[in-house]
This record gives sequence, C-alpha cells and structure tokens, in this order.
Amino acid sequence: MSLADERIARLERQVEILLAKTEEQAARIEQQAARIAVLEAENVELRRRLGENSSNSSRPPSTDAPKDRATRSSGRPSGKKRGAQPGHKGSKRSLLPPGKVDSITNHHPTHCRRCARGLPKQHDADPVRHQVWDIPAIKALVAEHRLFHATCEVCGETTCATLPDGVPQGAFGPGVLALATMLVADGHMSRRKVVRLLRDVFGIEISLGALSESEAIVSAAVAPAVEEARVHALAEKVKHVDATTWYQSGAYMALWVMATATVTVFTIATDGTREKLRTWITRVRGVLVTDRGTQFGFWAMKMRQICWAHLIRKFASFAERNGRVGEIGRELLFWTRHIIHMYHRVRDGTLPRAALQRASIKIRVHVERLLEEGRDLSIKGVTGSCRDILEHRAAMWRFVDDPAVEPTNNHGERELRSLVTWRKCSFGTQSERGNAFAANLKSVIQTCRKQQRNVLAYLRDAVQAALHRESAPSLLRPTRPTP
Repeated sequence: MSLADERIARLERQVEILLAKTEEQAARIEQQAARIAVLEAENVELRRRLGENSSNSSRPPSTDAPKDRATRSSGRPSGKKRGAQPGHKGSKRSLLPPGKVDSITNHHPTHCRRCARGLPKQHDADPVRHQVWDIPAIKALVAEHRLFHATCEVCGETTCATLPDGVPQGAFGPGVLALATMLVADGHMSRRKVVRLLRDVFGIEISLGALSESEAIVSAAVAPAVEEARVHALAEKVKHVDATTWYQSGAYMALWVMATATVTVFTIATDGTREKLRTWITRVRGVLVTDRGTQFGFWAMKMRQICWAHLIRKFASFAERNGRVGEIGRELLFWTRHIIHMYHRVRDGTLPRAALQRASIKIRVHVERLLEEGRDLSIKGVTGSCRDILEHRAAMWRFVDDPAVEPTNNHGERELRSLVTWRKCSFGTQSERGNAFAANLKSVIQTCRKQQRNVLAYLRDAVQAALHRESAPSLLRPTRPTP
C-alpha cells in the first residue's frame, strides 16, 4: 500500500471516529435537553408552589408568610397614623338603669370650689352618674349530703340511704362541670391551666382525672340535643358543609361541620370519604353549599352551590402564570369579581335581583368559554381544574336565583375556625371519648352563640337535666332569656 493510500485510510478512520463522537454528543445533547426541559418544568412548579398563599390556594391563612399577611390585611400603606382617625365616632359603655344597679352611694360637695365656703347637702335632680363594675370575692358553695343507715327490725338487714335525683355521684355540681368544660372547649385552655384557675379563683381542688371525667359527663348530657340539632340541620333548606384535618393520638382524622342559619353541628370521623360522610349526612334534602370535593357526589348537582371563594383562589393561581393561562386567569377574576360585587349589592338592597339575573347570563357565557379554553390547553394544573369546574357548572350559579343561597361557603369555614384553633393548641385528641367531647361541646357553643344564648347557662341546665334523668334543653330554640 502506498503512502497516499495509508494516509487516506488513516483519515477515513479518523473521520469515522469523529462521526461516532458526533453522534454520541448529539445523543447526549438530546438527553440533556430533555432533562433540562423536565427540570425547567419542575422549577416552574416549585416556584408556583412557593408563591402559594391563602389568596391563591386552599392553604389556610395561618400558613401565610408575614409579607403575605401584611399585604392581605393592610394592602398599600395609607400614610395615616394608627388608631382612630379624625371624625371617628367614639364608643362608650352605656349606664345601667338604677333598677339594675346593686348599690347607690350619694356624694355631696363639702365646700365651694371658688370661695371654699361650706356647702349644705342639696338634692340634685340630674346628678352625674358614675358606675363601677367589679367582681366580689368568689367562694364555691359546698353542700354536704349525709346518708344515714337503718337496720330492719324483722330481718336485721342494714340499709343505707341513697342520693336523690339531682345530686351528682361525684364531688362537683352542674356549675363546676359546665365551667370547667367550657374553659377547655371554648377558652382552648390546657387542662392543667383549668385546674390551676379553678383552684386560684374558686378554691376548688380538682385533679386532671376528675376533669377528664367531667368532660365525659357534660358530653353525654348534651349529646341528645346535638343529635336533635343534626337531624334539624338535615331538614333545613340550605346547609353549609366543610371539612378539615383532625388528629387522634397523632393519626389523621376528618373533622366535618354542617352549619345552617340556626344550628352548627360537628363530627370527627376516621376519614373524609363519601361513604363515611353518608353515615353522618343521612338525608339528602335542600341545597348543599360546599367545595368541589368528590365526596359530595351523592348530592344532585342541581341542588348544590360550589364555593366561589375557592374558585377565586384557583383563578388567582392561573393569573400568576405566564402566557395565555395568565390571561385566562385574569379574565376569569374580572368576571368573578363583577358577579360577586353585584351579588353584594343585591344582598345589601341597592340592586334588584332581576339585574343580577340578567347580568349573570352574559357572565356565565364568558366564564364557561374561558374555562373551556383552559381545559383544551393540556397544561398540568390547569386542564384538570378547568375540566372539573365545568363538570360542576350546574352548581355554580344557584345563588343568582335563590335568595337563601350564598355564593361562598364562608359560613362553614368560619364555623370550623374555632376547632382548628383548638386543634393547634391541643394537637387534637387522644381517644374516641375525646372526639365526642370536642364535637359535642363545639356544636353547643357555636349554636348557642349563633342564637345569642348564654353558653355556660345552657351547659349548666343540660347537666342539671341529666342529673334529674330528664332530656337536655333543646338547641333549636332558647329555653329561657339569656342572663
């Protein structure tokens, strides 16, 4: 082989090696490009999650960062000083009428403020009235019951007297039981703090075990009234239902609330599935106001109202994206805020409902068109959400025609808030008995507050009724004026 042929062969081998390396590099670049695309998508998703707060997701406000809370609560600084502004109408305590005052002490001036001469006592038809509220020294009442023995003259058997109805078997009466359990359930105080407070304020010595037994007694006393309220709520025309997490000994549970205009009822279940919910909501009647959870699928869509507050948060998350999705989100927010603003005017009596109904026809067309466009974009986090919202379209607009239906489930969410606060303070419960206590007591507290009834008085009456083997006072109507 000549030198030229050898050189050509060597160059051909080099070219083959270069071609192989080029193909290998091209394949590697292709793999890296695919990997970069995946990482970019993950980066976008992580940035989206990092930007989530209570205004654009289902996260609770308590999880918001301080900057998000400041923006949500105050918005842009107004430049005004804190506190009441000039022209603000002040408020002051109203004086009680003389008939409701426990004591009246008259004070007369002793000398003239100008010349210092002595002054006689004179009757003043319009004296300056100054009332001072105070709490007297509190002392618990201790009643002793003596059970005597008697021996039968015929058979010689000795019998001891028994406690009559109305006297508790334990050491604490209805007032102590009601107050102790209310401090735990409504004050969200730890049980050790309740023990200290009862000792320091009332001189009552109670152990943690006795306090736990007291909770069981009060929970059992109000349970029939809570069940009556649940049955009543099922028959109501409009029901707000919502759920959140609960913990029993660290395990996840589901906390459910059903709120109507007159009652609020809670339950704690092992899970939030449709099957478990059906064991509590046993009657399908009226309008159900909820989110878009699949567990509500047993309720006819035309008899539901899905929460527009949830929709607003979802549309806000769309609006924060780039491209066409962001444009769709901003347009959806525009139409949503427009329809909600009109609803508020109807609720306040400044706009006839017929005007809302006419406007909703046009707004509904725009909203559903935008959702259909979002559904067809095939974008993760957008397509599925738009499809699911469209599947609930029959439940989006009921508030337009029915004056009894609200467009949001804020009522149910507000009722849940107190138990969420309790959960965060106590980390949930430790037993089924604790679950029943939390659900029953909160049902009583929220219902009484809704009806402007005295919670402590109701609990005391319920325990007293149980001691006399009577039914607890109904939660459906006040049994006596609030003290």
